[in-house]
Amino acid sequence: MPRFPKHLTGDGPHNPFPGVRVLERRLGRDIPDQLGSNEGLDMPHRALRQHFGDAMAQHVYSYGDAEALGIRQRLAARHGMPLDAMLVDAGADSLIALALRATVMPGECVVGTAGTYPTFGYFARGQGCRVEEVSYDEGPGRLAPDLDALARAAHDHDARLVYLANPDNPSGHLHGDDAILSLQAALPDDCWLLLDEAYHDFREDADGEFGRRVLPGVIRLRTLSKAHGLAGLRVGYAIAEPQTLEVLMKVRIHYAVSTLTQAAAEVVLDAPGETAAHVDAVRKRRARLSEHFRALGADVLPSATNFVGLRLPSAELAGRVHREMLEAGKLIARPADPALGHVLRVTAVENALAPGQLAILEQALQQR
Repeated sequence: MPRFPKHLTGDGPHNPFPGVRVLERRLGRDIPDQLGSNEGLDMPHRALRQHFGDAMAQHVYSYGDAEALGIRQRLAARHGMPLDAMLVDAGADSLIALALRATVMPGECVVGTAGTYPTFGYFARGQGCRVEEVSYDEGPGRLAPDLDALARAAHDHDARLVYLANPDNPSGHLHGDDAILSLQAALPDDCWLLLDEAYHDFREDADGEFGRRVLPGVIRLRTLSKAHGLAGLRVGYAIAEPQTLEVLMKVRIHYAVSTLTQAAAEVVLDAPGETAAHVDAVRKRRARLSEHFRALGADVLPSATNFVGLRLPSAELAGRVHREMLEAGKLIARPADPALGHVLRVTAVENALAPGQLAILEQALQQR
């Protein structure tokens, strides 16, 4: 089992401000009179009410529930996972930073894939970690994180943590459950696996048994930004053993998820049919986009996400298309890492299917 940094293994540090909602649960009764709070409880919020309405104003007076119990209860019921195996924070990005703070000391090594979701490397370097990167496994119809290379690098560099996005961003590749378990087993005993599952909901088997498993030595990250459409409100959750999450709580910003965000997330989670319909529509648009690009002769990468990856013949062509699209006011994604400079990514939104919307890209594919 991987270990935690020594300064986090004792009793504490403890959250000095658990908040009213947590105190109410500890005491088993309501606290209607908040006479010691330094929040803006008497602020009339006339301007806010006029612009957004009274319902909005009710969510802004007090700090949010530091334990986000309402969200966790809904996720637990939806996915059949233990309540104490989930921690809610301000999106998957915040959870990446939180996992690094809880498991890796400055100067220690972490391993990832060159060109994968860059926020991981950004946070790791900002914390003073040594970042070792391996190349993608690239071949006909395949652009995937190389699990064997990740495991070898973890051993060669005495890594404390390995990062894997699954499904991958930006390639869209999905490693099967057995492959993930094999990777976990191949890592050094003292190495964490940070499994970024931001696009999990778009998997065809998203509701399968493996998606509910709590794996020792693994921190799984999910988000409500994609399938649930809440990117602007910043809410995500980690799945891990309760003792692991207890350590993450020691280094967490305790009011990172606002009262309004929690209320909105609870409303959306209480309407699962809307989310399911959205996911189904995304999958259908993804298939239509893939078929459209294949008909143009493009090298379309398999995707288990809400986007389609295209592998162009050269980084120069991909760079030109990306630049011309941006100049025309149309933003598609191109990875910043030179290793994937030949890849473009198009999100499967309805707007992408509008006639002429992708004309610049289509012309480039036909003329290459």
